[in-house]
Amino acid sequence: MSGLLGRGWAWFGHDAGLAAWAGVARVAALARIADPAHRAEWLQCGGTWFVGVDTLPNDVSGTIADSGPLTGPAYAEACALYGDLPLHAGQVSVTYPGYPRARAGESDAAFRYRQRRDAAHVDGLLAIGASRARMLKERHAYILGVPLTQTSADASPLVVWDGSHEVMRAAFAAALEGVPPEQWGEVDLTDIYKAARRDAFARCARVELPVRPGEATLVHRLALHGVAPWPVGAQAPEEGRMIAYFRPEFTGDGTDWLSAP
Repeated sequence: MSGLLGRGWAWFGHDAGLAAWAGVARVAALARIADPAHRAEWLQCGGTWFVGVDTLPNDVSGTIADSGPLTGPAYAEACALYGDLPLHAGQVSVTYPGYPRARAGESDAAFRYRQRRDAAHVDGLLAIGASRARMLKERHAYILGVPLTQTSADASPLVVWDGSHEVMRAAFAAALEGVPPEQWGEVDLTDIYKAARRDAFARCARVELPVRPGEATLVHRLALHGVAPWPVGAQAPEEGRMIAYFRPEFTGDGTDWLSAP
């Protein structure tokens, strides 16, 4: 088993089967990204980030056209730890030179946080209502990243705070203690979330995880993570730094979000 449970992230080296899958996924992703409807919805941050939620046309096994199911050691480890969960339509996150510019409606403080802290977050805590209260609305099992383009290592890589998953777990467990699991999604976690992030920034090392096609990253669902800015001189093809992400959700009552490894 890799360092996922200890460090909150793991990097996996080149796998020929995954590289072949990524080649098919890249072609499918480019077709979706070129669709005006998808661009109107997902091209954000002044044209420097294609958010790409539900962009890949894969089935629950990860199959796209003639790609065959998603494979590779990272996905195998995820399944060994959390079960063979059905895959959703993959996100295709693409960054372009100049990332980040301010996102529409983003406050000055939020934009500074994006620049200085890589927009670090825990997935599944959505900003709800006018107050943008952070609430647990999606109980993911893990975050699997599969790169689709070859770039230089500094082209807006994924960033993870080493060991932050246990800092965040402890904070959320305290906040949700005594609350029935079916009501977790109604608890305002904003203050505890912000305090836990500050704690993680102070205690945990920031780690950049550049990847190339055929490689993969696996990030713990509770780990604090984000995307680094694009520096001058970073190299990428015209289609940008493109990574497919899968975040299948736990089934059952959802208590695994806190209790699973």
